[in-house]
Amino acid sequence: LPSIFVALFLIGLVWFALAYERIIFAGLVTVAVVLGLRELIKAFKAVEIQIPLWSLTTAAVGLSAATWFGGISGLAVATAIALPCLLVLLLPRGIDNFVKTASASALALIYLPFLAGFLILLARPQNGLERVMTFVVLVGCNDTFAYLTGVLIGKHPLAPKISPKKTVEGVIGSLIFTILGGALAFHYIMGSDWWLGALAGLMTVFTATSGDLIESALKRDLAIKDMGNLLPGHGGIMDRLDSVLFAAPALWLALEIVRRAQDSGL
Repeated sequence: LPSIFVALFLIGLVWFALAYERIIFAGLVTVAVVLGLRELIKAFKAVEIQIPLWSLTTAAVGLSAATWFGGISGLAVATAIALPCLLVLLLPRGIDNFVKTASASALALIYLPFLAGFLILLARPQNGLERVMTFVVLVGCNDTFAYLTGVLIGKHPLAPKISPKKTVEGVIGSLIFTILGGALAFHYIMGSDWWLGALAGLMTVFTATSGDLIESALKRDLAIKDMGNLLPGHGGIMDRLDSVLFAAPALWLALEIVRRAQDSGL
């Protein structure tokens, strides 16, 4: 029950931010990224990998601002500047574990602030509310129906060494309902062709499931169950962002291709 209330609250918060003033949504994404970075850094610390919190937090704020004001070019340039800066700031620590720390810092930068930048890119145009709510429908269908189908009829593990509870049946259920949800969302929310929504649903299942498995692999390697406990029934911020971070760039790309095709009269 707490997990349902948390999910509804988060959806309501996203809707309010986008409906009232879209820049608030960019702020919410930035806060979520910073909280996620704290969880990731704490997890790395458990295996004696020390990566800089304040440097990454500054980079996260910079990437979010650059994305909101500069679009995809802003995100690309900010990332290109942030990565060398992070590595330079590691130099005073000396050469001990430099490769390990630098690799973990680069992973944290790309995994959270960079990928989350695509959530801000989804919200940036005038129809940002419609785009993000369509994304919420797609990811919500994927997560909800993968879980329900897996619990009810799941028998065959998808990746037993990485995520024992994730099943093939769960992915099939997710595919059916996310494709259906995508078709409806594109037709009724975006005012676009239903078949584009079906394709977006297919793409969302692949990317979101991949993101979920990657976070599970991280947690298993670090020997932790959840990245945090901030959200009752959901674990930490990272446990909510895992599928979202990988699905956002894919949906942004799909919508960008559709937009450019329409602009060119195809």
